[in-house]
Amino acid sequence: MTVVLMTDLEGISGVNDISMITDEEGAGYRYACERLIADTNAAVSGCFDGGATRVLVIDGHGAAHNMDASKLDPRAEKVDVAQWIALTRAGEADLFMEIGAHAKPGTQNGFLDHVQSSVKWFEYTINGKSYGELAQGGLFMGAFGVPFVMVSGDEAACEEARSLLGTVECAVVKKGIGRNRADCLEDNIAEERIYTAAYNAMKLRDTARPLTMAMPLDIRLTHTRTDYCEETMQRHPEFARLDARTTQRIVQKIESYSDLLFW
Repeated sequence: MTVVLMTDLEGISGVNDISMITDEEGAGYRYACERLIADTNAAVSGCFDGGATRVLVIDGHGAAHNMDASKLDPRAEKVDVAQWIALTRAGEADLFMEIGAHAKPGTQNGFLDHVQSSVKWFEYTINGKSYGELAQGGLFMGAFGVPFVMVSGDEAACEEARSLLGTVECAVVKKGIGRNRADCLEDNIAEERIYTAAYNAMKLRDTARPLTMAMPLDIRLTHTRTDYCEETMQRHPEFARLDARTTQRIVQKIESYSDLLFW
């Protein structure tokens, strides 16, 4: 039983201020990276104790230089995004989990709510409904029959996961105070919640359904400014520009994670 753990930084335990994400030279960011390892290792332990035979971990935040692999539970394997995509397409993944998740843009009291770029991207929709990064990961894995069974993050992210997935284990590690600050649980309590959620999620392998949506997917991205929309169209002239700030792509079949993005 192979489990894929996608990690992000915004929803990691102990991360309670925007500066801990944006100031990579500061002590707050270094602490956030320490908590990233702690949360991830708690999930890894829960997975193995719950019956996993292999756990793959992805550093999914920014340029993927947040995780010190030497501190990762030695039973886990750190893989990059390209390896994750290849392994999934080869049918080597059985369950998907996200550690450190955040809510989609426009979520009230969602700590650091956004989708990919909080500066440039205002709203991301699929078939006319607003979604975020949770949906992107779930849809890619779902296209290959892999259920999305566990999420850790702030309260808003976990609420979004339940609404999106229905059957999912969640570990709430903090609550947003507005957008840029959060009230966090004590570190040890957060780790216990993550371990328990991952352990219990292993029991969902026979009942949870992969996330799918009606095809083709009509995916639209509304930018915060017109020039950001122009940047996207320069990178992807094959996309349609619907108005000054909105680009559109039609996806007939999900074959890669990048099929759901606008980078």
